[in-house]
Amino acid sequence: MDPDQVAKAFVEHYYSTFDTNRSGLANLYQDGSMLTFEGQKIQGSQNIVAKLTGLPFQQCHHNISTVDCQPSGPAGGMLVFVSGVLQLAGEQHPLKFSQLFHLMPTPQGSFYVLNDIFRLNYA
Repeated sequence: MDPDQVAKAFVEHYYSTFDTNRSGLANLYQDGSMLTFEGQKIQGSQNIVAKLTGLPFQQCHHNISTVDCQPSGPAGGMLVFVSGVLQLAGEQHPLKFSQLFHLMPTPQGSFYVLNDIFRLNYA
């Protein structure tokens, strides 16, 4: 398994799901997962999805600039760091963002998000 390919596939899946069906992200998180969104800590799949679906915009599109990954720990985890821009519907200027995912393997051979840190990047 090539970590770069796994990271790229995860990023494509995550952001296409976020942009079209945010509630569909629920299966990527578990009860022990934690999201830090602009400094606010949220734990558990249901709470994370409630936060993401409750954001004050309905439509958006992510354009990814970079995806960096590293293996993480003896359990087969992976750190995935993403940067790019987020275009909100009806807004003229895109918002720069960074996001870090700590992916952990599942017994079924896929990955789930253990940790997720999201920040807008203000210049």
